[in-house]
Formats: sequence, C-alpha cells, structure tokens
Amino acid sequence: MKKKIIIGIVIIFTLILSWRIVLLVTSGDKKNAGRSGRPPVAVEIDSVRFGPLSEIRQLTGSVYPLYQYIIASKVSGRIVEIRKRIGDWVKAGEIIARLDDAEYQQSVLEAEANLRIAEASLAESQIQLDQARQEKERVVSLQAKGIASPAELDAAVSNYSAQESRLQLARAQVQQRKAALKSAKIRLGYTVLSADQAGFIGERYVDEGTLLAPNSPVISVIGINTVIVRTTVIERDYGYIQIGLPATVSVDAFPGQTFSGKVARIAPLLQEASRVAQAEVEVANNPAHLKPGMFARVDVVTAARVNTQIVPSQAVVNRNGATGIFIVDEIEPVARYIPVTVGIVTPQFTEIVTPLLKGMVITLGQHLLDDGSPILLPKSAPAKPSPADSIVTKESRS
Repeated sequence: MKKKIIIGIVIIFTLILSWRIVLLVTSGDKKNAGRSGRPPVAVEIDSVRFGPLSEIRQLTGSVYPLYQYIIASKVSGRIVEIRKRIGDWVKAGEIIARLDDAEYQQSVLEAEANLRIAEASLAESQIQLDQARQEKERVVSLQAKGIASPAELDAAVSNYSAQESRLQLARAQVQQRKAALKSAKIRLGYTVLSADQAGFIGERYVDEGTLLAPNSPVISVIGINTVIVRTTVIERDYGYIQIGLPATVSVDAFPGQTFSGKVARIAPLLQEASRVAQAEVEVANNPAHLKPGMFARVDVVTAARVNTQIVPSQAVVNRNGATGIFIVDEIEPVARYIPVTVGIVTPQFTEIVTPLLKGMVITLGQHLLDDGSPILLPKSAPAKPSPADSIVTKESRS
C-alpha cells in the first residue's frame, strides 16, 4: 500500500514538474520573440507634389562689350580738337577729333596744279597728233600723184607715230596726276577722325596739342547695348550647355537684380591643360548696367518642367543598384518600398517620372527601413509647399 502511495506521489510530482517546464519554455519563447521583433523606426515624412522644376548650371565669367575698336591717326600731325571724353555717347560717322591739316591742304593744292599741267600737256599732244595726221595724209596724196618722194612719206609716217606715242604718254600723266590728287585728298581726310559704329567712349589716350605719329591711338569706342559674358564650361557640364539655352546673369554691383540672355557660342574643343571650354552668353543690356570687366555669375537653364511630379531629394534611396523611395502605407503604419524612374535631380527636389505616387514619402530614417518595416510617424504632418518653392537649381561652378 505504501508503495502505491509513493508511486502516485512520484507521478504527481513528475506531472507538476513537466507542467512547470512547459510553462517556462512557453514564456521564454514569448520573451525571446518579443526581444527579436524590430521596434518601429521614427521617420520624417513629406508630401508628393506637382509643380515646376528646373535644372540650372551655374557658371562664372567676365563681361565684355559686343564690339570694341580704337580710333587711331593714320597720318602724323598735331591734334587741334577732341570733342569727346570717356563715357560720352557717339553716333556712327560722328567726328571725334581733328588734326592740323594745313600741310595736307597744301598737298591737295599742289596735286590739283599738277593735274592741270598734265591736262594742258594732253591737249597740246592731241593738237600735234592732229597736225601729224593731216601731214601724213597730204604726203600720201602727193606720192600717189608722183610729186612726193618715198623719203617724205616715211618722215610723215614716223612723225605721226611719235605724236601718237606722246599723246598716250600725256594721257598716262593725266591719270597719274588724278591718282596723286586722290591720294592727297585721302590723306587730308585722315586728319578728321570719326566713329565707325555708335557706342560709348571707353578710353581717351591723348589731349589737344599732342603730336601724333601714324597709327597712334586717340580714343576707344565700345558697344554695350548688348554685352557678352565669356565663361568656361567644365567637362562634366559640356554636354548640357547648348547654343540657344536661356541664361540669367547677376553681378555684385546690382545685388538682387538679374539680366536675361542666352548661350550664343560654345567652343568646339576643351583646353587640354584645364579641361574647360570657352562659351559666350549674349545679354541685352538696356539700361546699360552691365559694364565690361565686371565679374558675372551665369545660371544656364539646362532642363525645365512646367508641371511635374517631384519629391524631396533626400527621400530617394539606392538599393542594390536600383533607385526607389519609401512611402507610408495607407492602412497601417509601415513603410512600403517603391522602385522609381527619376528625371531632373537637384539638391532640393527630384523629378519622379514613373510611377504616379500617392501618399506621403519618407525623407528621414529610410536607411533603417525595409519593405514592410514598422514606422513611428511624427505627431504633425509637414505643410505642403507652394509651387514656387519647387523651382530649384543644381549648381555647377566653373
């Protein structure tokens, strides 16, 4: 009897011990499961929006006039008058300066006198030729009648040929004197200096009374109704800068003010030493605020969208070589990974070409997320920016 009681107690004890072991194992699994589950990740979110987006390459350069030329003296002489000073406006053909022309006036008078002498000599040669012709005709007639000898005929013919040669010489001398007169008048005209094209006086090199040698500079004229900003394009941006692209120019002299222009020219080669290419941007300069020599910043719009789907650039992630974003699930607080195709990429915003997105995108904490990861949303959703806030730039300095 006692043996049965002992066996029963052992069985009951065994059952109680087994139940306790099962209970401990079950509770341990629950605790371990709780420890191994990932906690929600606190994230920041932003909205998907539609608006304008531009990609802008920022370049730097200097302002140059559309054209610039120097008015110089082609002849020597003393300046007796200069009508313009720096900053003055001149019209095309307007007289800028005069040189002492007394010597050149005298040269014209002398050339005119020489021409008259040559013309008188020509008239005399013409008369002598006519007389020689008449004499030759008379001798020919007399010889036909048997009166004149062959020697007389030969003398008449020789005289006629000589007079004809003298007439040709006289005509050549007249042409020579006319050319000399024209040259004298041209040199006289060089004593009056005038502007070839309209513009502003950039520099004045001499004053009245200065004795000039030929080709001495007097005044420079610049045209700045349109100016050129010469800049350089680095190799990375060369493929984006095209002729005709719109550009915006700003200078330190007028902070907050911009000037519109366009890319007019770009070099077909890159300089081997610096790996940059020269480019020119033409800018309408009315009023003439932009001055040659100013340092300029040029923003060239390389791509633009009027109304496109954009998200903050920090929302875009790269996973295994693919581009995507995380959005907030509409039903439960978990993150969903969506592969996307991007267009314009700027430091602030990125264009999402496909697919069409709905909901809120995750902009902070996405590096800790996988598809389906639980997330902890902020207490208040961010305000949706206005379309104007979507106009951003991608800077590329050169």
